[in-house]
Amino acid sequence: MSQAKAPEPRTTLDPERVAHWLARHPDFFVGREGLLQQLKVPHPQTQGAISLLERLVHDLRERAETAEWRLEHLLETARHNEAQYQRTRSLILALLESESVDALGEALSTQLSERFRTQAVALWLEPGTDGATLQPPRFALDTPTRAAFDELLDGHNSRCTRLPRDTWQHLLPHTTPPDQHGSCAVTRLTVGEPLGYLLLASQESEHFRATLDTLFTDYLGEIVGRLLVRLDAAHARRG
Repeated sequence: MSQAKAPEPRTTLDPERVAHWLARHPDFFVGREGLLQQLKVPHPQTQGAISLLERLVHDLRERAETAEWRLEHLLETARHNEAQYQRTRSLILALLESESVDALGEALSTQLSERFRTQAVALWLEPGTDGATLQPPRFALDTPTRAAFDELLDGHNSRCTRLPRDTWQHLLPHTTPPDQHGSCAVTRLTVGEPLGYLLLASQESEHFRATLDTLFTDYLGEIVGRLLVRLDAAHARRG
């Protein structure tokens, strides 16, 4: 009597080989849709399992929501950039219309207040020879004021930083100081030679926080510096 043959041990396919094979045969489930409904995968949010089709629907919905959020974020950024461009455009056009240095200072103060929520502005310039009575926000530099600006800038050309109350009173004597300290954006005005400083200030301590980029302040300083040179040249020709 022949001896019964022992069953062969059950073999298991290597998961990596299966995954590799399926990746090379993406049409394997065509005509085998019923098999898709039988496959189970981990639920993305709970400990249970769901069908592969349910998981695919969940993932597609999640991707759609993410894409919608990214699109809304891009649109919001575009709207912000458009508004920023329009504000900057109006500011520059107003500055270009200035016919004197004092008019330039007044345009800076008005435009920055109305369009950029800047509460205080000061334009401290090297003493000139025009002999005109200076009108705020324009002031003439002296040695203590240069030292105050050097301390604020701390070696930078432009900087956003805290503005202590006593420094506010010194650099913005035409405005009301904060109870303790505010914040400011300050830039050095230089076109070939030192011209002075432009100071933008807020009574809010975090309005011009130190982590802010100074790209706008640098740009505004370059514009103001060139306009100062042009206005000084025009005044010299008239004189």
